[in-house]
Amino acid sequence: MLTPQSNPFRQAIDLSGLWEFRPDPQDQGLDAGWSQGFSGRPVGVPASWNDQFADLRDFLGPAWYSTRFHRPWGWDQRQVTLRFASVNYLADVWLNGVHLGRHEGGHLPFQFDVTPHLEDEDNRLVVRVDGRLARDRVPPGQVEDPRDSHQIGIWPPATFDFFPFCGIQRPVHLVATPRTSLLDLTVTTRIQGDTGLVQVRVETSDPAPALRLTLEGHGTPRVTEIPAGGASAGELAVPAARLWRPETPHLYELTVELLERGQVVDRYRLPVGIRTVAVEGDRLLLNGEPVVLRGFGRHEDFPVVGRGFLPPVMVKDQALLRWIGANSFRTSHYPYAEEELYLADRLGFLVIDETPAVGLFFQEEGLARRLALCRQFTQELIARDKNHPSVIAWSLANEPRSLRPAATPFFRNLYDLARSLDPTRPVTIVSDLATQEESFEFFDLVCLNLYRGWYQESGRLEEGLAAFARILDETHARFSKPILVTEFGADAIPGHHALPPEMFSEEYQAAFIQGYVQAMEARPFVAGQHVWNLCDFKTAQGVKRPMALNFKGVFTRDRRPKLAAHRLRELWGKGGDR
Repeated sequence: MLTPQSNPFRQAIDLSGLWEFRPDPQDQGLDAGWSQGFSGRPVGVPASWNDQFADLRDFLGPAWYSTRFHRPWGWDQRQVTLRFASVNYLADVWLNGVHLGRHEGGHLPFQFDVTPHLEDEDNRLVVRVDGRLARDRVPPGQVEDPRDSHQIGIWPPATFDFFPFCGIQRPVHLVATPRTSLLDLTVTTRIQGDTGLVQVRVETSDPAPALRLTLEGHGTPRVTEIPAGGASAGELAVPAARLWRPETPHLYELTVELLERGQVVDRYRLPVGIRTVAVEGDRLLLNGEPVVLRGFGRHEDFPVVGRGFLPPVMVKDQALLRWIGANSFRTSHYPYAEEELYLADRLGFLVIDETPAVGLFFQEEGLARRLALCRQFTQELIARDKNHPSVIAWSLANEPRSLRPAATPFFRNLYDLARSLDPTRPVTIVSDLATQEESFEFFDLVCLNLYRGWYQESGRLEEGLAAFARILDETHARFSKPILVTEFGADAIPGHHALPPEMFSEEYQAAFIQGYVQAMEARPFVAGQHVWNLCDFKTAQGVKRPMALNFKGVFTRDRRPKLAAHRLRELWGKGGDR
């Protein structure tokens, strides 16, 4: 599925703006005929509804959206697709009273062919969104057994420690393409000596078309033509290639053109970074050289818009990453907006790209359905993000409750699927179980979330640091793979200070992070250190979360630095760069 793009052959129209909105707490909208249209209150799209309306903060659905649009002039001879970048969680879509279909799962795109259903002047689009938490959804909710959930007794009753924002949270596009068009591109890169090899596979609406591939950006443009009846794949060799890496994230521009009788009928452009990723022993390699990830777990979270698409915040956050000396982040705990990855491609950040499978549990009831959803999300994630040079690994879950026997075969199934879809990147899960996580036997990277000195050894930082170091050594001794500490940190309420440092003070957070970083820097097998979190973020209400916020950010929710941000900047080598 190609990201919407406008050029002389294809056009994309963003339907963002003020839509009609109507909550449906009694779930009566279907029987009442709301799918044919309704009147309601204004709502901003894209954005979560929870922060827009004081009376709907904890309301998770169902709720209804509606808008109207005209078909642009000249589109009557085009193929027209309606594309949603993210609707959380369950979406049913109608156009002019016709049910187009349903998609389950937030944070990943889906689309419908609306060509036969469009009117010239007045088209009514209606979307029913159900974000309610349930045990058979992913991520799940309503799990009250402490063996199966970190989060007991919170409201709303999620299994995860961030707010379950709902709604149409990323842009909705109408996309017009030629009747004969490009449908998908897959780009993989290799390096032989100083030559970069760019392989392109193309999927089109007609089999075996004629294609032209052009790669520009350094030196003489590389061009290859594939005649009709060919394999719809080609390779471009780039002598003296400029490789993509965090320090110099060079991007080439790939142009793919679809030809009929020698004339271009469709075109798509894609930025391409030539780079390789591999695991060798206990090292993570980028372009054949060891690399250490320094960065953060993050959340798409900002006041008023909730998890809504907000480009200035993306730019701000990646600028903060650059300022602090980071080179990477994880899309915890769901795929971020596509634009976030295009920005990371351009700025040179390394990304661990994660599915929405947070809070998984492995009771047999509903397990087959949860596995089917995780397989769907893995396929959708890789299909969407496979061409980004910034994406260096796939993460298939965060902090699963893996001690039940069903967990290991569950993850083996997902690992095999991910490797079959993309053999060029490492695959992992993120766990807080260390040596007890049996699935690390076959995953390519060991990703650990550790909070010794916070949730355990609370207030006793020296004891916590000793336990942290011991766990690192024991885990490496068992698995002999690169270890990435994908979460570590401590809550700090902004402006709270203490001497000596005490929990929830800025001093304790800074000392905690400094101790962890120093322990990891002393161990060459630790290939990554990701602080939790870049910024404070909204959570469900519970006794562990004052103000319904997680305060582990080194920046506040509105992006002001705490003491730990300045400490990290010094630790990561930016202290002298003013």
